[in-house]
Amino acid sequence: MKRLAVILAAGQGKRMKSKLYKVLHPVCGKPMVGHVSDTIRQVGVSRSIAVVGHGAEAVKAYLGDAAEYVLQSEQLGTGHAVKMAKELLAQENGTTIVICGDTPLVTAETLESLIRLHEERGAAATILTAHLDQPHGYGRVIRDASGSVAKIVEQKDCSPEEDRVQEINTGTYCFDNAKLFSALDRITNQNAQQEYYLTDVVGIMRGDGDNIEAYMTNDPAESIGVNDRVALSEAERLMRERIVRRHMLNGVTVIDPSSTYIGSDVVIGSDTVLYPGTVLSGGTQIAEDCKIGPNAELTDTIVHSGAEIKYSVLSEAEVGENTSVGPYAYLRPGAKLGNDVKIGDFVEVKNATIDDHSKVSHLSYIGDARVGKHVNIGCGAITVNYDGYNKSITEIEDHAFVGSNVNLIAPVKIGQGAYVVAGSTITKDVPDNDMAIARPRQENKTGYADKLRARAKAKKDRLNG
Repeated sequence: MKRLAVILAAGQGKRMKSKLYKVLHPVCGKPMVGHVSDTIRQVGVSRSIAVVGHGAEAVKAYLGDAAEYVLQSEQLGTGHAVKMAKELLAQENGTTIVICGDTPLVTAETLESLIRLHEERGAAATILTAHLDQPHGYGRVIRDASGSVAKIVEQKDCSPEEDRVQEINTGTYCFDNAKLFSALDRITNQNAQQEYYLTDVVGIMRGDGDNIEAYMTNDPAESIGVNDRVALSEAERLMRERIVRRHMLNGVTVIDPSSTYIGSDVVIGSDTVLYPGTVLSGGTQIAEDCKIGPNAELTDTIVHSGAEIKYSVLSEAEVGENTSVGPYAYLRPGAKLGNDVKIGDFVEVKNATIDDHSKVSHLSYIGDARVGKHVNIGCGAITVNYDGYNKSITEIEDHAFVGSNVNLIAPVKIGQGAYVVAGSTITKDVPDNDMAIARPRQENKTGYADKLRARAKAKKDRLNG
């Protein structure tokens, strides 16, 4: 049976008190509506309709071709929002998921179970529910004497007896698509909020003699809809715990889960160890047998097996096998390290490749450079890549040695096996196996230090009168 979806993403989210539209607030590095879109894709939805309103262009720019779009220019309730999709979906046959764009914790496994129950029972509607000890603020699922769903009552419309019910509506549903749009044509706004409630569809379907089912999730966290920064923080915490647990069950050692942050799209191989203070985000991919942290931050970075990174920041970089980075290194976009490379403390690498077995051990800047194999770059060496107008390339070929406090003024090439003497400022290419020295000859003036001290003392005596 065809699977369809309607994502409700039109709300402004005033309680967020933010310039950013509610569904675009990130949870574990991804906008909430992105989590929802990914989840429905995982259950095989063939058409996804996003109902947008406030911030429509921003939501569309983020989701792109992951959805089709309809505009709800006035927010007149959830039933009104779903009805906006009528022109696109009313002629379809199949099962339609309706889900809010601010419910990032709903899982694909739960949605699959919801859909399976819905289709097996031949239901007109199936509601995803949860049991909450403190259900205040949520719509209640009211069952009849036989246990079937009789109706859903919004919090503000609850009677005292209904208010004591602890089974709540999560706001996620499955519908028979044809029956959904038939019922939507009959809902009214005769309620406390004067809105068109999607929940009223359940009563209409029941009145038609249709079967209404409910599937209760085992994880009440999936019921969380994010309406303010407090709920956003709670969703972040719960998802982070879920992500860390998944990686640990897949063979990753996490020394302190409470201080480890892993984005939802991060991939980590088995037998990798994450130390406290590790932050992994974006599309970061870490292979097996790595050691990351403590206090390492990686964004959109690829790390190959056996690498070690500690007390360092890496962004859009690549680290080869058995390579070590840090402490206190900074790998900026375009940094690509080969195998068995060493990047030491206070080294910055930007838009540069450093090939196998090379070393930049400390206090250096390597930018816009191509460094070969078995190269040693000494303390304080710098590739001077920018003249105020243009950036130029430095090339250092295999087995070259660059001494401490060397300035390589790009564009320049250091040949294979060449040697650059410490303290040199190099402005011309150095041929293979040559030694380059570019510094003034040292001159010692005998006894001159005593003369300087005597002059300083005489000046001080004059000033003190």
